[in-house]
Amino acid sequence: LHKAIRRQRQMCIRDSKKPSFIGFAAFMIVLFTMPLGHAAMIIMEKTLGESYLTPAAFLLGLVGAALAVWGFYMKNENAATFSGLIGGLMVWTGWIEFTFVYYAHRYDVAPLIENGEIATKPEYLIMMSSIGFLAIIMMFYIFSARTRCVFFCWVQKVLHINRHEESLQTVHRNHSLTTFMETNILLWASYMLLMFAYDDHILGDRHPVTAFIAFGSLVWSAYLFVKLMKIRKIGYAIRYAIPTVIIFWTFVEILGRWDLFHEIWVEPGKYKTEIIIMFVVFLLFSAYLFFRKKHETK
Repeated sequence: LHKAIRRQRQMCIRDSKKPSFIGFAAFMIVLFTMPLGHAAMIIMEKTLGESYLTPAAFLLGLVGAALAVWGFYMKNENAATFSGLIGGLMVWTGWIEFTFVYYAHRYDVAPLIENGEIATKPEYLIMMSSIGFLAIIMMFYIFSARTRCVFFCWVQKVLHINRHEESLQTVHRNHSLTTFMETNILLWASYMLLMFAYDDHILGDRHPVTAFIAFGSLVWSAYLFVKLMKIRKIGYAIRYAIPTVIIFWTFVEILGRWDLFHEIWVEPGKYKTEIIIMFVVFLLFSAYLFFRKKHETK
């Protein structure tokens, strides 16, 4: 009996080192939300007039918030994680990005023009002013909250905050709201990093530090991707794929800024076939994970 148990444990260890298609599927799902989210925002701006865009954006965010709250009551971890992810993306687009769009247009904020073309839209320029809010939220998660986030745990360890665990509040861990917050904070932090890197008064998009951010993001995301490939629990794989993809997308965004490839998702009307293909692939990977019945573990 003891030999059988030992043999089973050895098999589990070997299996945990093998690449998992679950991790790959999770990566692809989150990856396709990036261009599809951009395309959806462009389509809304092009098809809805100014009088309809703001109410539509508000409703989009409201549906996203409702979806995240609905996920709060779900007992199934996978369904709750999907609810948090999609809800988070809808809230980010509807209530955050389009709010900046609204006020940028309302007060006629000028875009950043380089070589006769728009380099940065006005909504992203005023988004930089929200850096203080991001900073105080990060301060809470680092100095006041005990979470199971690998990044926050690492920072707390480096700053020796874990020595004062009695002063840290345990954040209630709900898979939907955890995914919801993770998605929004990571997107927010990514935008802040890019906007400040692009700012000529600070660095500039051709600055060596900006190049370091680009290729550093690629290396970091590759490291996370390798770890993601070993995950066999669907909900955990989705949550782990979110930082993996957003960090990788930082590299993609900077390459686009350097005009090294054409970002087809900013012209969805011109590249309808490609956008539809991405959406179909996103649905296929989502269906594979969502309806997978076999229980997986990390």
